[in-house]
Amino acid sequence: MVLAGLSAAALVAVAVFMTLGAKGQWDFILAFRGTKLISMVLVAYAVAVSTVLFQTVTQNRILTPSVMGFDSLYAAIQTAVVFFMGAHQLSTFDPRLRFVLEALIMGSLSLLLFRWLFLGRRRSLHLVVLAGVVFGVFFRSLSLLMQRLLDPNAFIVLQDQLFASFNTIDQELLVISGIIVVAASIVSRQLIARLDVLALGRDVAINLGVDYRRLVMLLFALIAILVSVSTALVGPVTFFGLLVANLAYQALGTDRHRYTLPAATLIAIIALVGGQTILERVFGFDTALSIIIEFIGGITFMLLLYRNLKR
Repeated sequence: MVLAGLSAAALVAVAVFMTLGAKGQWDFILAFRGTKLISMVLVAYAVAVSTVLFQTVTQNRILTPSVMGFDSLYAAIQTAVVFFMGAHQLSTFDPRLRFVLEALIMGSLSLLLFRWLFLGRRRSLHLVVLAGVVFGVFFRSLSLLMQRLLDPNAFIVLQDQLFASFNTIDQELLVISGIIVVAASIVSRQLIARLDVLALGRDVAINLGVDYRRLVMLLFALIAILVSVSTALVGPVTFFGLLVANLAYQALGTDRHRYTLPAATLIAIIALVGGQTILERVFGFDTALSIIIEFIGGITFMLLLYRNLKR
C-alpha cells in the first residue's frame, strides 16, 4: 500500500509538472517539459538505486557514493577544462564527448578505488570512508586553487556547471544515459535476492553460498556507472541519495530490496519533479533545485549522525 501511495503521488507530481501553467502549443510544451521530466526520472532512479546498493554493501545507512569524492572530482574536471582550455571551450566542446569522458573518468577511478580498498587484504569500511574524504578534499582543494587563478568572466561560466541543473539537457545525452541506466537496472534486477542475503553481513552471506567478492565487485561497478552517469548528465547532488534512501526505509519499515529500491526511486521522483514544479511556478527560477535538496539532505545527514551518537 505504501508503494501504491508513492506511485500515485509520483504520477500526480508528473501530471502537475507537465500541465501546470502550460500556455501555447502543446507540441512544444510536451517536448520541452518532457525532456526535463525524463532527465529527472533518470537521475532520480540512478541516485536512489546507487545509494541503496552502496548502503547495502557497506552496511551503513549514513553513507552515500558521494563520500568517495564524485562531486569533488566532477568539479575538478570542469575547473581543469576552463583553466587549461578556456571558458569558450567548455561551452563549445561536444557535449556527447564530454559526457562520455566525464562518466568514464569518474567511473573508472571510483571502481579502482573500491577494488583496492574494499576487496584487498585490509578490507575496512573506515579505510574506504577515510580515503573518500581524503580524495574529496584533494580534488576540492585543487579546484579552488585553479578557480582563484581564473578571470571573473571564466569563473562565472564555470559556476553554472558546478550546480545540478535540469534546464539545459541534450536529448542525445538522454538517449545514451537511458541505455546505460536500463542496462544497469536489468543487471541489478537479477541480484535482488542476493542483495537481501548480502545485507545480513559478509560472513553470513558467504556461509549461505554467495560469491561475496564477485557480487561486491559487480555492485561497485553498477554504483560507479549509475553515479557517474547522473553526475555527468546534470551535475552533483551530494545528499539527495541519503535523503531518499532513508525516507524509503522509514516509510516501509523493511530492508527487503524488492520494496526499498522502488520506494527510494519513487520518493526521488516525487522530490525532483515536485521540487522543480515548485521552483518554476512559485519561486520563478530564483534558485537551483540542487541547492534546496542539498540543504534538506544536509540536515537529514546531521540528524542521522545525532541519532546514531545517542545510541
